[in-house]
Order: sequence, then C-alpha cells, then structure tokens
Amino acid sequence: MKKDRGSDRISTFIGADAIIEGNIEFRGTIRVDGKVTGKITSTGGTMIVGENAVVNADAAVNVAVIRGELNGGIDAKERIEVYPPGKIGGDINSPLISIEPGGVFNGNCLMRNRPHKGGEPVLYVNNQPQDKQAKEKKS
Repeated sequence: MKKDRGSDRISTFIGADAIIEGNIEFRGTIRVDGKVTGKITSTGGTMIVGENAVVNADAAVNVAVIRGELNGGIDAKERIEVYPPGKIGGDINSPLISIEPGGVFNGNCLMRNRPHKGGEPVLYVNNQPQDKQAKEKKS
C-alpha cells in the first residue's frame, strides 16, 4: 500500500533567523526554527518546534512535536511528542502524550479520550483498571 506523503510535508517554515510576534494560523505542517511570541493555531495541522527554536506562545493544533523550547500551553487534539532537548513550560492537554528520556516538561497535564461522536471527551480518570491487590485493599 502506497503511503500518502502529502500530509508529512512541511507547508510553512519559519527559519532560524526569523522573529515573529503575533498570531499564526496555518494548515498542513508548520516547522518553527526561529523565535515566535503570540499564539499558534490550526484546526487539523501539525506544529514542529525545531531544536534551536524558542516559542513563547500558546498552541492549539492537531499534533505537536517539540524538539526545542516552548513556553506556553499546548492543546493538541491528537498527540504531543517531546524529544530531547525539547522543553515545555506550560500546561498540556491531549489524548496521547509522549516524552522521550531527556525531554523536559514543567506544567500540568490533562489526558483525555477523543470525543465520542456528538459528545464531550471522556476523561481517563474514571476508566483506569485496578489490579487485584488494589481492589482487596479497598474492601
């Protein structure tokens, strides 16, 4: 089966020498290697923060891949990935969060299920399986 490579392509690139202040709205995939201050949003896009990037912004995206520094909150509909030397300083919210050894996260985290059709997201907190010993302790 041939993989559709179109969704993996970077459609917007902010270079290492760029400094942007303000709101950024994008489609597809954005890669930030420079400095951004403000807000980054996309309904279904992927944000990649490069190793030397410094982003002081809140982000609302589909997927966030952090390899640089992001100071602000992230609300990702699908997932957040942090790879070394990536750093997040702010609250994160996503159904899937992956922080590789060497990645840094300082903030609060909320992991939620994807919304059911026509409904609100369901939190994992009430759906956690308990092992046999934990059940016995409660009895």
